[in-house]
Amino acid sequence: MGLNDTPRANRIHIGFFGRRNSGKSSLVNAITGQDLAVVSDIKGTTTDPVYKAMELLPLGPVVIIDTPGIDDEGALGELRVKKSLQVLNKTDIAVLVIDSLVGKTKEDEELIKIFDEKGINYIVVYNKADLMTKEIAEIDNGIFVSAKTGYNIEELKERIAALSVGEGPKRRIVADLIKPLDFVVLVTPIDQSAPKGRIILPQQQTIRDILDTGATAIVVKDNEYQDTLNNLGKKPRLVITDSQVFQKVSQETPEDIHLTSFSILFARYKGILDIAVKGVKALESLEDGDTVLISEGCTHHRQCEDIGTVKLPRWIRNYTKKELNFKFTSGTEFPENLSQYKLVVHCGGCMLNEREMKYRYKCAQDQNVPITNYGILISYIHGILKRSIAVFPDLLKEIA
Repeated sequence: MGLNDTPRANRIHIGFFGRRNSGKSSLVNAITGQDLAVVSDIKGTTTDPVYKAMELLPLGPVVIIDTPGIDDEGALGELRVKKSLQVLNKTDIAVLVIDSLVGKTKEDEELIKIFDEKGINYIVVYNKADLMTKEIAEIDNGIFVSAKTGYNIEELKERIAALSVGEGPKRRIVADLIKPLDFVVLVTPIDQSAPKGRIILPQQQTIRDILDTGATAIVVKDNEYQDTLNNLGKKPRLVITDSQVFQKVSQETPEDIHLTSFSILFARYKGILDIAVKGVKALESLEDGDTVLISEGCTHHRQCEDIGTVKLPRWIRNYTKKELNFKFTSGTEFPENLSQYKLVVHCGGCMLNEREMKYRYKCAQDQNVPITNYGILISYIHGILKRSIAVFPDLLKEIA
């Protein structure tokens, strides 16, 4: 992935929902001008959510999500419906597709209720308008279209775009913490878990945000950091480190230089840093036999010293001196019922959009389960949490 690409997590997520055979897949293809989704007259052709990152004018970079029918039946159908409902947790704009010849059903009404509960902007689309014999009139702020003939498709795209207006300015990863011509040092260990020939997504995004500010990004490996710092000739405004080497980098960084981690920056970027700072205190109350959930937003091949499954459990056990149980999830997996866990430790969420990250944190809050973040937990365990969030003065009172 190049630096100019918009990461999926930063794209507007547009989900298409509705009953089987309402024409969701046909409408997706009509809107995108591509055969993204398989179309068939057979009910239930879409068996899993289909994701496609693309440019959609007039919106720009988006992720289009085609979902299975909400009225699917049987044991397998229930699983498909569950997957469709899970998509709602990452959906910024929902498109409810209704067969014009059938009209709105109880399943459609239930979806609208869920949209409202989750605060999702949505539009009701009556598809197959070309098959209607009576006069077409818009109802309940919906729109009649025909995926087959293209009727009203451009108008629908304009309406979808209008739903994304008014969300306010997007947060920046680091730009608001630095000024043009500042030096920012990024410490990125290159070990077995590092991808071959490239740097990971949060590092790419942070570098781009630094460059867009007119500052200078200096990327070094952890074993070269001290020499680089000594030879810079100018004090960095900020040092950002991979959480795995937080303690080492803290020891090598003078106290008058701000230090934080990629994981902490992304927690702020997703709007959940304050919750993560409060949640880390739960480490102090863990008891023998308690279970901790460690959750990652992406999937990758596990290495022998994987941070999520190996290093974090070891650090937590060493800090608490307790016999703890650990459970692990990754990718789209995230339990709805968190009651068995005394603490949830989540990654920075660079592969998840803001809505899904906030959903996961809200799940924990609603069930009174403390939740924190890799970077926050690691810095807390090593006694450097106050230093790692000193660049955000308002947060310091949370750990007083």
